[in-house]
Amino acid sequence: MQKDWKNENGKLIKLFKFKDFKEAIKFINAVGEISESLNHHPKIINVYNSVEIQLWTHDQNAITDLDYNLAEEIDQLN
Repeated sequence: MQKDWKNENGKLIKLFKFKDFKEAIKFINAVGEISESLNHHPKIINVYNSVEIQLWTHDQNAITDLDYNLAEEIDQLN
């Protein structure tokens, strides 16, 4: 499994912390670009400088290779 990702309730979840809101939003936008290119979209929760990413394949209600691939891409951003 990717670094620091947790498997909770059938989802890959990771919390990212940034120095401020502006950096968090920059990260969210970069995740959005990757998500669009893979046509696989995460649940993103943002509170000021923290961003939680939740990955699972909705139509299968399970973690699939798409989720692991997206997690890998997201880890390369940080």
